[in-house]
Amino acid sequence: MIEQQTRLQPPLGRVRGFGSAKNGTHHWWMQRVTSIALTPLMIWFAFSIAIRAGEPWEVMAEWIARPFNAVLLVVLTAIGFYHTAQGLQVVVEDYIRPDRSVMVVNMAIKAVLTLLALLAALSIIRLAV
Repeated sequence: MIEQQTRLQPPLGRVRGFGSAKNGTHHWWMQRVTSIALTPLMIWFAFSIAIRAGEPWEVMAEWIARPFNAVLLVVLTAIGFYHTAQGLQVVVEDYIRPDRSVMVVNMAIKAVLTLLALLAALSIIRLAV
């Protein structure tokens, strides 16, 4: 406490080493854009699945195989995984100390989510073709 009182350094100088405030705007906007894009897609998806509740697998596979549905499912998957990666990045940056581990954890999260998104998209495409 005494150390803080005797420092003549202004508040801006104390926070300079904690990262730039210039790069967060794009990330913030992209989270909002993906949220807005996911809203109608999730409503469509939930409604489409609810209508077909209890149907056999073959009926669901036929539904997925329709080009319109397949395209929307791939878009939903891609945007959903991208939005998830952004959200997890914020959690990691907020709760892990700022050193190399943040970068490694973020890279691992992005790699795993990219792999899962590709597997999901390929599964949808395989059913559609």
